[in-house]
Amino acid sequence: MIPLSLAALARASGGRLAGITEADAERLLISGPVVTDSRECGPAGLYVARVGEHADGHDFIPQAHAAGAVAAMTTREIEGIASIVVEDIQDGFAALARGVVDAATELTVVAITGSSGKTSTKDILGQVLASAGPTVAPQGSYNSEVGVPLTVTRLTPQTRYLVVEMGARGVGHVEYLTRIAPPDISIVLNVGTAHLGEFGSREAIGRAKGEIVEALGPDGVAVLNHDDEVVRAMATRTGARVVTVSAAGAAEATLRAVDVELDPLSRPSFTITDGTGSWPVRLGLHGNHHVGNVLTVFAAARECGLPPEQIVSALAASAPVSRWRMEVTERGDGVTVINDAYNANPDSMRAAIDALAVMGAGRRSIAVLGTMLELGDDSDLEHAATGRYALDAGVDVLLCVGAAGPALAAGADAAAGHAGRVRVLPDAAAAYDLLTSEIRSGDVVLFKSSRDAGLRHLGDRVAEQPVDQEGTATCSPS
Repeated sequence: MIPLSLAALARASGGRLAGITEADAERLLISGPVVTDSRECGPAGLYVARVGEHADGHDFIPQAHAAGAVAAMTTREIEGIASIVVEDIQDGFAALARGVVDAATELTVVAITGSSGKTSTKDILGQVLASAGPTVAPQGSYNSEVGVPLTVTRLTPQTRYLVVEMGARGVGHVEYLTRIAPPDISIVLNVGTAHLGEFGSREAIGRAKGEIVEALGPDGVAVLNHDDEVVRAMATRTGARVVTVSAAGAAEATLRAVDVELDPLSRPSFTITDGTGSWPVRLGLHGNHHVGNVLTVFAAARECGLPPEQIVSALAASAPVSRWRMEVTERGDGVTVINDAYNANPDSMRAAIDALAVMGAGRRSIAVLGTMLELGDDSDLEHAATGRYALDAGVDVLLCVGAAGPALAAGADAAAGHAGRVRVLPDAAAAYDLLTSEIRSGDVVLFKSSRDAGLRHLGDRVAEQPVDQEGTATCSPS
């Protein structure tokens, strides 16, 4: 972290010091990790004692101190350790993180939101910006009121670029996150039906996502997806400069993709043009949906001052960073496993199915689909539409797993030629048993569901199956 005194952090957070004198707190520098997990503490670090549903972080302060943390943020005085005592840990942690951002005077902050693609896009952007200077980007999907401060407190004096992923669970949530890390550049990828059960309508989701552009100052830049009409309309919600991108090649967009092609592994190549110049791009990432993601990365990186040629080179070298997002494994027996089961909504389901259709051309394609969460009253309809989409896209075998299995299958049953192609399975264990008995060399298998449906772990098991000397997949009982 940027070295700041414990006293300075107390002032930033609005807390009071305990267990240490003011003079000693001015001399005590926090330069190590700032964490909420006592197991991740290290020398010169600060432990934030959050109170969760199942555990009180205050109970783990001795472990944090033993691991090297020199101070803690608490809601009460703790004997034997220097503390910043605050009334509310979340509010104090958010204010402390904002103090860290304010101390980074040469920093450019790029904030990303959208219903799908946030994590993949921040991973790509983080790699591109790192080619120009020290960059901090979130680990995994750290996009919440806790994840954003954890990301911010990884800043060092050398950091030039901060990439922040911002999720939304309700109106005002993104605005809250932008107060922790005020953006210089805001990216909005799309407004889909993820979290429809919480927001009630796509328009309400758009109102919440648009808070990220409302946070921009007059010198800021909004990077908006021209192909999404709800996102495109956000241009009216900011006085900042607006850059639009179009994966569909719309002539009205500032940047657009043309001549898009997919190789047999669904890896896109295309040309980015702004009407005055053009730059060919070839990706090692899987899925046509990355075209739109990469356009926003190109736009943001160019606004950060990177030359287009450097951006294109970094894009070509970019690779998956976060787990369970279009992870492609080629097994030794010729089976290809696509594990994209960290998260799911109707839009990302269709994107994954499209990638499977490309990669499965001339091979047998198997889609193992599970529950999409937080869809509200439209859940059964959206699952049914997804099942129908899978078979219409040419998927050979559809395994419908878990609570949403019957709804997925009901939609698939409406597709032409569905007979014998659809199976409903109660859980991941049943799907594993079926796959291990029926999967064969040359198959392409997709796993896609929301994280809590558990298909990401099923995908790992299938991808890691050992292969005997004859090239036949074998299975362990566990």
